[in-house]
Amino acid sequence: MQSKSERTKIGRERLQRVIEMCRTVEERLLDPFLVDVDEIIKVIREFFPEWEQPEDLCLDAEAINRLASVIRLQSEWVKHRSTSLYTDPFLLEEKIKRLEKEAVVEAFLGAWHPIIELEQISLHSLKEALQYWESLPPLKDRWKEFPTPEETGGAATREELIRLKILRDKAFTEELENFWNELKKLAIENGENGRVRYWDFVGAETYEETIHRAFLTSFLVTYGYATLEVYPLEGEIFIKPFEKQQRRTTKKQLVSLPIAITREEWEKWRKGAKAR
Repeated sequence: MQSKSERTKIGRERLQRVIEMCRTVEERLLDPFLVDVDEIIKVIREFFPEWEQPEDLCLDAEAINRLASVIRLQSEWVKHRSTSLYTDPFLLEEKIKRLEKEAVVEAFLGAWHPIIELEQISLHSLKEALQYWESLPPLKDRWKEFPTPEETGGAATREELIRLKILRDKAFTEELENFWNELKKLAIENGENGRVRYWDFVGAETYEETIHRAFLTSFLVTYGYATLEVYPLEGEIFIKPFEKQQRRTTKKQLVSLPIAITREEWEKWRKGAKAR
């Protein structure tokens, strides 16, 4: 027969094991349903009459408190499984094993949502492609829909200038020298310091004739028959003839001076010439 001290010692050890096991459950290291609540209550109830010291009563109270925590965890586990439509894996496995193959395939196809697909040409696709190409108009007709490319600029030939009536069909040198003599005569009779205003020299009764005279004037300057004096601030351009044709002997680079001969400028000059 056990003495009172031995029984007290055994009771303390069993309560310590109960407390340690409940603490392991609280720390999520053990399934709460592995704890036999009825057996633990039976142990606590068995040794409760033996406790006389305050530390033994505190040990008993802690064991009851730990057991209450385990019961709370069991309750939460049951509540979670019941609200999340949880199905026991074992029951689910048994149900799948009992299904027919056709039923398993149908269930798989119903739940299958592939995120990639393989595209390959088929007879139907080939047929559609053939019909498309056969319906297209001939290539020469389709090319007509494209805009005609703009012709790039380039140097005009003398024949083209004659055809456009910019240059007359006679010896160019003879015509240029006659034009030079006309400039020299105008500079003497109506010029200022041996020069005349550019527009007063190239301007003519018609716009086409003005273009022709501006064209010849450019050759007078280029070939050394005359020179241009430009005053950008006043917007004035004078042409001054040389007594003799100047030969370029220096390596000084020539400067191009573009002068726009627009119809608006020609009409403006015509209006001013008539007023004078």
